[in-house]
Amino acid sequence: MSRFESSKFARNSNVMNAEVLKSACDSLKWKYTIDGNIITISDANQTQNMYGEYVLQLNLTTNQVSYNTYYTPDAKTKVEELQNAFYRLNAEYARKSLIQSFKRKGFTYLSNDKFHPTEEEVYSFFMVGRSKDKTEDEPVAQIKFAILKDGTIITDSDYLPNDVNERAHDAMDELETLLGNKRVMTKKDVPSKYLHKMKPRRVTVVEQNHK
Repeated sequence: MSRFESSKFARNSNVMNAEVLKSACDSLKWKYTIDGNIITISDANQTQNMYGEYVLQLNLTTNQVSYNTYYTPDAKTKVEELQNAFYRLNAEYARKSLIQSFKRKGFTYLSNDKFHPTEEEVYSFFMVGRSKDKTEDEPVAQIKFAILKDGTIITDSDYLPNDVNERAHDAMDELETLLGNKRVMTKKDVPSKYLHKMKPRRVTVVEQNHK
């Protein structure tokens, strides 16, 4: 469930979104080619001759990155250079993707007026959902989001009505696909007054389909 939990879309340094990677290369003036499902970077402004070998490749099917450290003595520096550019752009990509995914599920954006960006945490805001259940006595609920400088998304939520919880899950699932990162969830204690109101995920949808 998406309610009464915190979660984290943890970054994997070996997974990169293709569009963000290309933007990062453009910002660094690195040259890349696309052949089938493979993006290949062969010119990263390196000083040594690569003898036709690549610096980095990205599989578009899996978003998995492979680095060529044999022909690149300064590989570590080049990787850090690329990751710094990628992460800066990835934080903005994560923000836009998150907002768009939740808006498609009927949520609205709410700014966090108390938030002040830090070197580590660059964005914080809420997505607000409204229940369509006429019997719901707490129809409006919100999920808090924070985005770190590398694009890692952290969420925090309390009570969500059943239909809002369903839509939040759908948006989270979409985000996993867009970001290429799995969400790790940590459950919070549920106040006793909410226990009778919370149905398992998909129960509401199944009941509606049988009406």
